[in-house]
Amino acid sequence: MTFAASKGINLFIPKVYDIVWSLIILAIVAVFFYKFFMPKFNAIFDERAEKIEGNIAKAKKAKEDADLAKKKYEDQLNHARVDASKITDNARGEATKIISDAHTRADKEAEQITANAQRSIASQQQQAMVTLKSEVGTLATALAGKILGAKLEDSDVQTNMLDGMIDDLDKKTDSTK
Repeated sequence: MTFAASKGINLFIPKVYDIVWSLIILAIVAVFFYKFFMPKFNAIFDERAEKIEGNIAKAKKAKEDADLAKKKYEDQLNHARVDASKITDNARGEATKIISDAHTRADKEAEQITANAQRSIASQQQQAMVTLKSEVGTLATALAGKILGAKLEDSDVQTNMLDGMIDDLDKKTDSTK
């Protein structure tokens, strides 16, 4: 058993020539791998690293652009709010001005209408007084003629009588005003 046992362990230990040839093949494969495959792997890794770095730079640039656009938008929005406030204030001022102008024009027109009406009333009153005076004069002449028992045909006497009555009438109307 000792012989079989000593031979069994030796089965798992390689011979020196197997180790040497395995090392030579391993060295050839390592050199071949290092010469041909490693540069391609490094190039692919470098290319991917450059793409990643480029994408990171693009993302940073896009973020900066977005931040700048956002700031610009906020500035424009604030400016638009200020402009809207100014426009609203101006519109309120214009509305107030238009309303006050309309009130002023309406007051002036009302004053004109009132003045025209007063002039018209005064004119109509004067016409009525003239008509009344002439009719009163005619009636007074007729009445005086009946009282005196004769017609007053003399125009001077009629005129003097009418003028006296009109003056009395004017004095009475002036005193009642």
